[in-house]
Amino acid sequence: MKKNINKILLTFLISALFLANIGGKEMEQPTGTDANVFGHVLDAETGDHIPFINILIDGERIGTTTDASGHYMLTNLPVGKHTLIVKGMGYEPASVEFEIEEDQTKEINIEVKYTAIELEEVVLTSSPTASGFRYQPDQAFVGEKLQRRSEVSFGEMLDGEPGIAMRYMGSAPSRPVIRGLDGDRVLVLQDGERMGDISETAADHAISLDPLAARRVEVVRGPASMLYGSSALGGVINVMTSDIPEQWTYGNTGVLSAQGATVNNMGAGFGRFTHGNKKWATTGRISYRKAGDINTPAGKIPSTSLQNYDGALGFGFENNNLNGGFAISMGNQNFEIPEGGAIEDPDETVEIRADRQLMQGKLNFKISDFFDKAQLRLNSSRFFQQEIEIEDVDGKIDEDVEIEFEKYNISSTLTVQHQARGIFDRGAIGISLLGHNLDVGGHEAYTPGEDRYTMGLFTFQEVPLSGIVRLQLGGRLDYQKINAVPNELFPDIDKSRDALNYSGSVGLNIRPTEEIEIGGQFARSHRNPSVEELFADGPHIGAGVYERGCEHLNDEIGHGGDLFFKWKSDKFDAEIAGFINHFQNFIIFNPTGETDEDSGFPIYDYIDDEARLTGVEVSCRWSLTDRLEWEAGVDYVNGKRCGDITEYLPYIPPFRFKTGIQYDYGDGWIATKINGAANKTNLAENEKQTDGYYIIGAQAGYRIDYRGNHVIILRAENILDTEYRDHLSRIEDRNIPMPGRNFNLAYRFYF
Repeated sequence: MKKNINKILLTFLISALFLANIGGKEMEQPTGTDANVFGHVLDAETGDHIPFINILIDGERIGTTTDASGHYMLTNLPVGKHTLIVKGMGYEPASVEFEIEEDQTKEINIEVKYTAIELEEVVLTSSPTASGFRYQPDQAFVGEKLQRRSEVSFGEMLDGEPGIAMRYMGSAPSRPVIRGLDGDRVLVLQDGERMGDISETAADHAISLDPLAARRVEVVRGPASMLYGSSALGGVINVMTSDIPEQWTYGNTGVLSAQGATVNNMGAGFGRFTHGNKKWATTGRISYRKAGDINTPAGKIPSTSLQNYDGALGFGFENNNLNGGFAISMGNQNFEIPEGGAIEDPDETVEIRADRQLMQGKLNFKISDFFDKAQLRLNSSRFFQQEIEIEDVDGKIDEDVEIEFEKYNISSTLTVQHQARGIFDRGAIGISLLGHNLDVGGHEAYTPGEDRYTMGLFTFQEVPLSGIVRLQLGGRLDYQKINAVPNELFPDIDKSRDALNYSGSVGLNIRPTEEIEIGGQFARSHRNPSVEELFADGPHIGAGVYERGCEHLNDEIGHGGDLFFKWKSDKFDAEIAGFINHFQNFIIFNPTGETDEDSGFPIYDYIDDEARLTGVEVSCRWSLTDRLEWEAGVDYVNGKRCGDITEYLPYIPPFRFKTGIQYDYGDGWIATKINGAANKTNLAENEKQTDGYYIIGAQAGYRIDYRGNHVIILRAENILDTEYRDHLSRIEDRNIPMPGRNFNLAYRFYF
């Protein structure tokens, strides 16, 4: 496999150089007199020379691109008056009129102004320089687009987007799954740093932030390890809260919202208020959500109620070349975990109670030097969670703390950007630090605690090869050390593990026309096993499984490639993406088919083997008229072991599809959609099949005034009350259907 990857990479680079030669070659020129023009193209603000930007003579077949130093030359020009035009991605077009005589050589330097690409179109999580060039598929949800998807959890919010499914165990602990990868292979960040919770470990653990707090959600599909850590094999979801104000208007602004749903009698409210002046701003937010048990076509799912609240206070300032701020936030979550294989009222329930406190800080610097921008982020958090077994004995409630987790986490990232120099465009280098202490207690603690320390160095560089082709290079070096922390069930454990990891990527972005964008990336990733995967040995009451780790697991090594093609015009927008990821020592949460006699839970082993995941994602939108739009999409993942044995991996999503149509009449919109999945028959040993299904939904929205300051959205989901089961459901035996018919009403007021 390694030889094949090397061959593909060599072909990839040769193609890039070939295309670069085409893009940088002068257009065919007519024979003329010895009249020449030369000069440099400069950034009007910084004075930097701009490489590989297009230059042409208006009305003539004469043109070129600047070289790596921003220099250009045009020869054999016709005598007379001409207009020199400069065009390039990220810069406003510029033109200069001049007149040239026979045997004359004239120097003309041209300044162009940088134009910021619209934030909605730039996924900042993909690039620290916000260049706007993509090397792997990404998405951003902001404003009304985000509000339309408002759900109880980020798993439910993003489910159905290209390549994104959800790990399901009720609404509260639902977590996104990207391209079949789960756990800490998919990083969920808050404002660019790790949240400090334990949602990446087990299916019953929830992301410790309510989606109502999100101002913007960015998704990167595929390895993003060079910026966020070597374990980010599947992708990154970055939740931006604006708890530290970065942009504000004078005076008072804010938002108030309320939401309700029938499927679980859910009610939620949210408010944010910001006051700003010329130099500083302060902001605060608060949210509350409460819901009962989830209804399905076969009855209620017992023990799926929830209650949570979030709040934050933040301060931001701006002073010449320095801006930043700090924020404190806290949240509390109480939610029940379903257990048992039938829909009935159990005598025992399991409730999770968790709270988190977080402090954030951020500083942005501007410097008049080669390294001209820098950002320092710092997050520190405490997270505490208890898994409590509640039993009703003759009307008396008995609570027993089975497992509790207490985690202290600190993470910091310093990113420094440099100006374009030589063959390199603007790029970045950085250092990141991560440390946490996790104590695990309770008489059913199935794993020891953990101390983990990581230090990483990374770089992100872009090389314009021509006016239409750019090369991206990234690399990361991580040192990580893990110590097992003794507890009641593991009193004598004295295990540690350290590793020096390296990961990297090389990518191409090709824009042959304004409508077409092609991107590709090859990446190497590295992941260290978690403490659960290494040392777990016991029943996990919340997840409803008996977990057995293996301290001899090897580090995961991944090699993969992404390729996407995007075509965007006034009427039609389509993207096709494909990927292949080959892993050495892929760690598998493997169902053994056995049952633990004492707990009655199914036994799962952590094992490693060579594995390969391949897939494709297709999405398109077609504006049938100015107001009527149709969209459709499909995605597919195939995951197989290909080492010791050949069989399918467990918990891989089935083939999925969606289609819908929307009519937007200005003051509001109406829409309908169909989402579905095929039978899941490519199964791991001891994994159960799920049948295909389709569900129908509809949505209507109304903008009360022309600016959309008041927005009301009514969603109807699973209108036919279809009984279906999701293949990634972790509710025992997948016996219990997914939620039934639901009406969701949301209101939001901006002021």
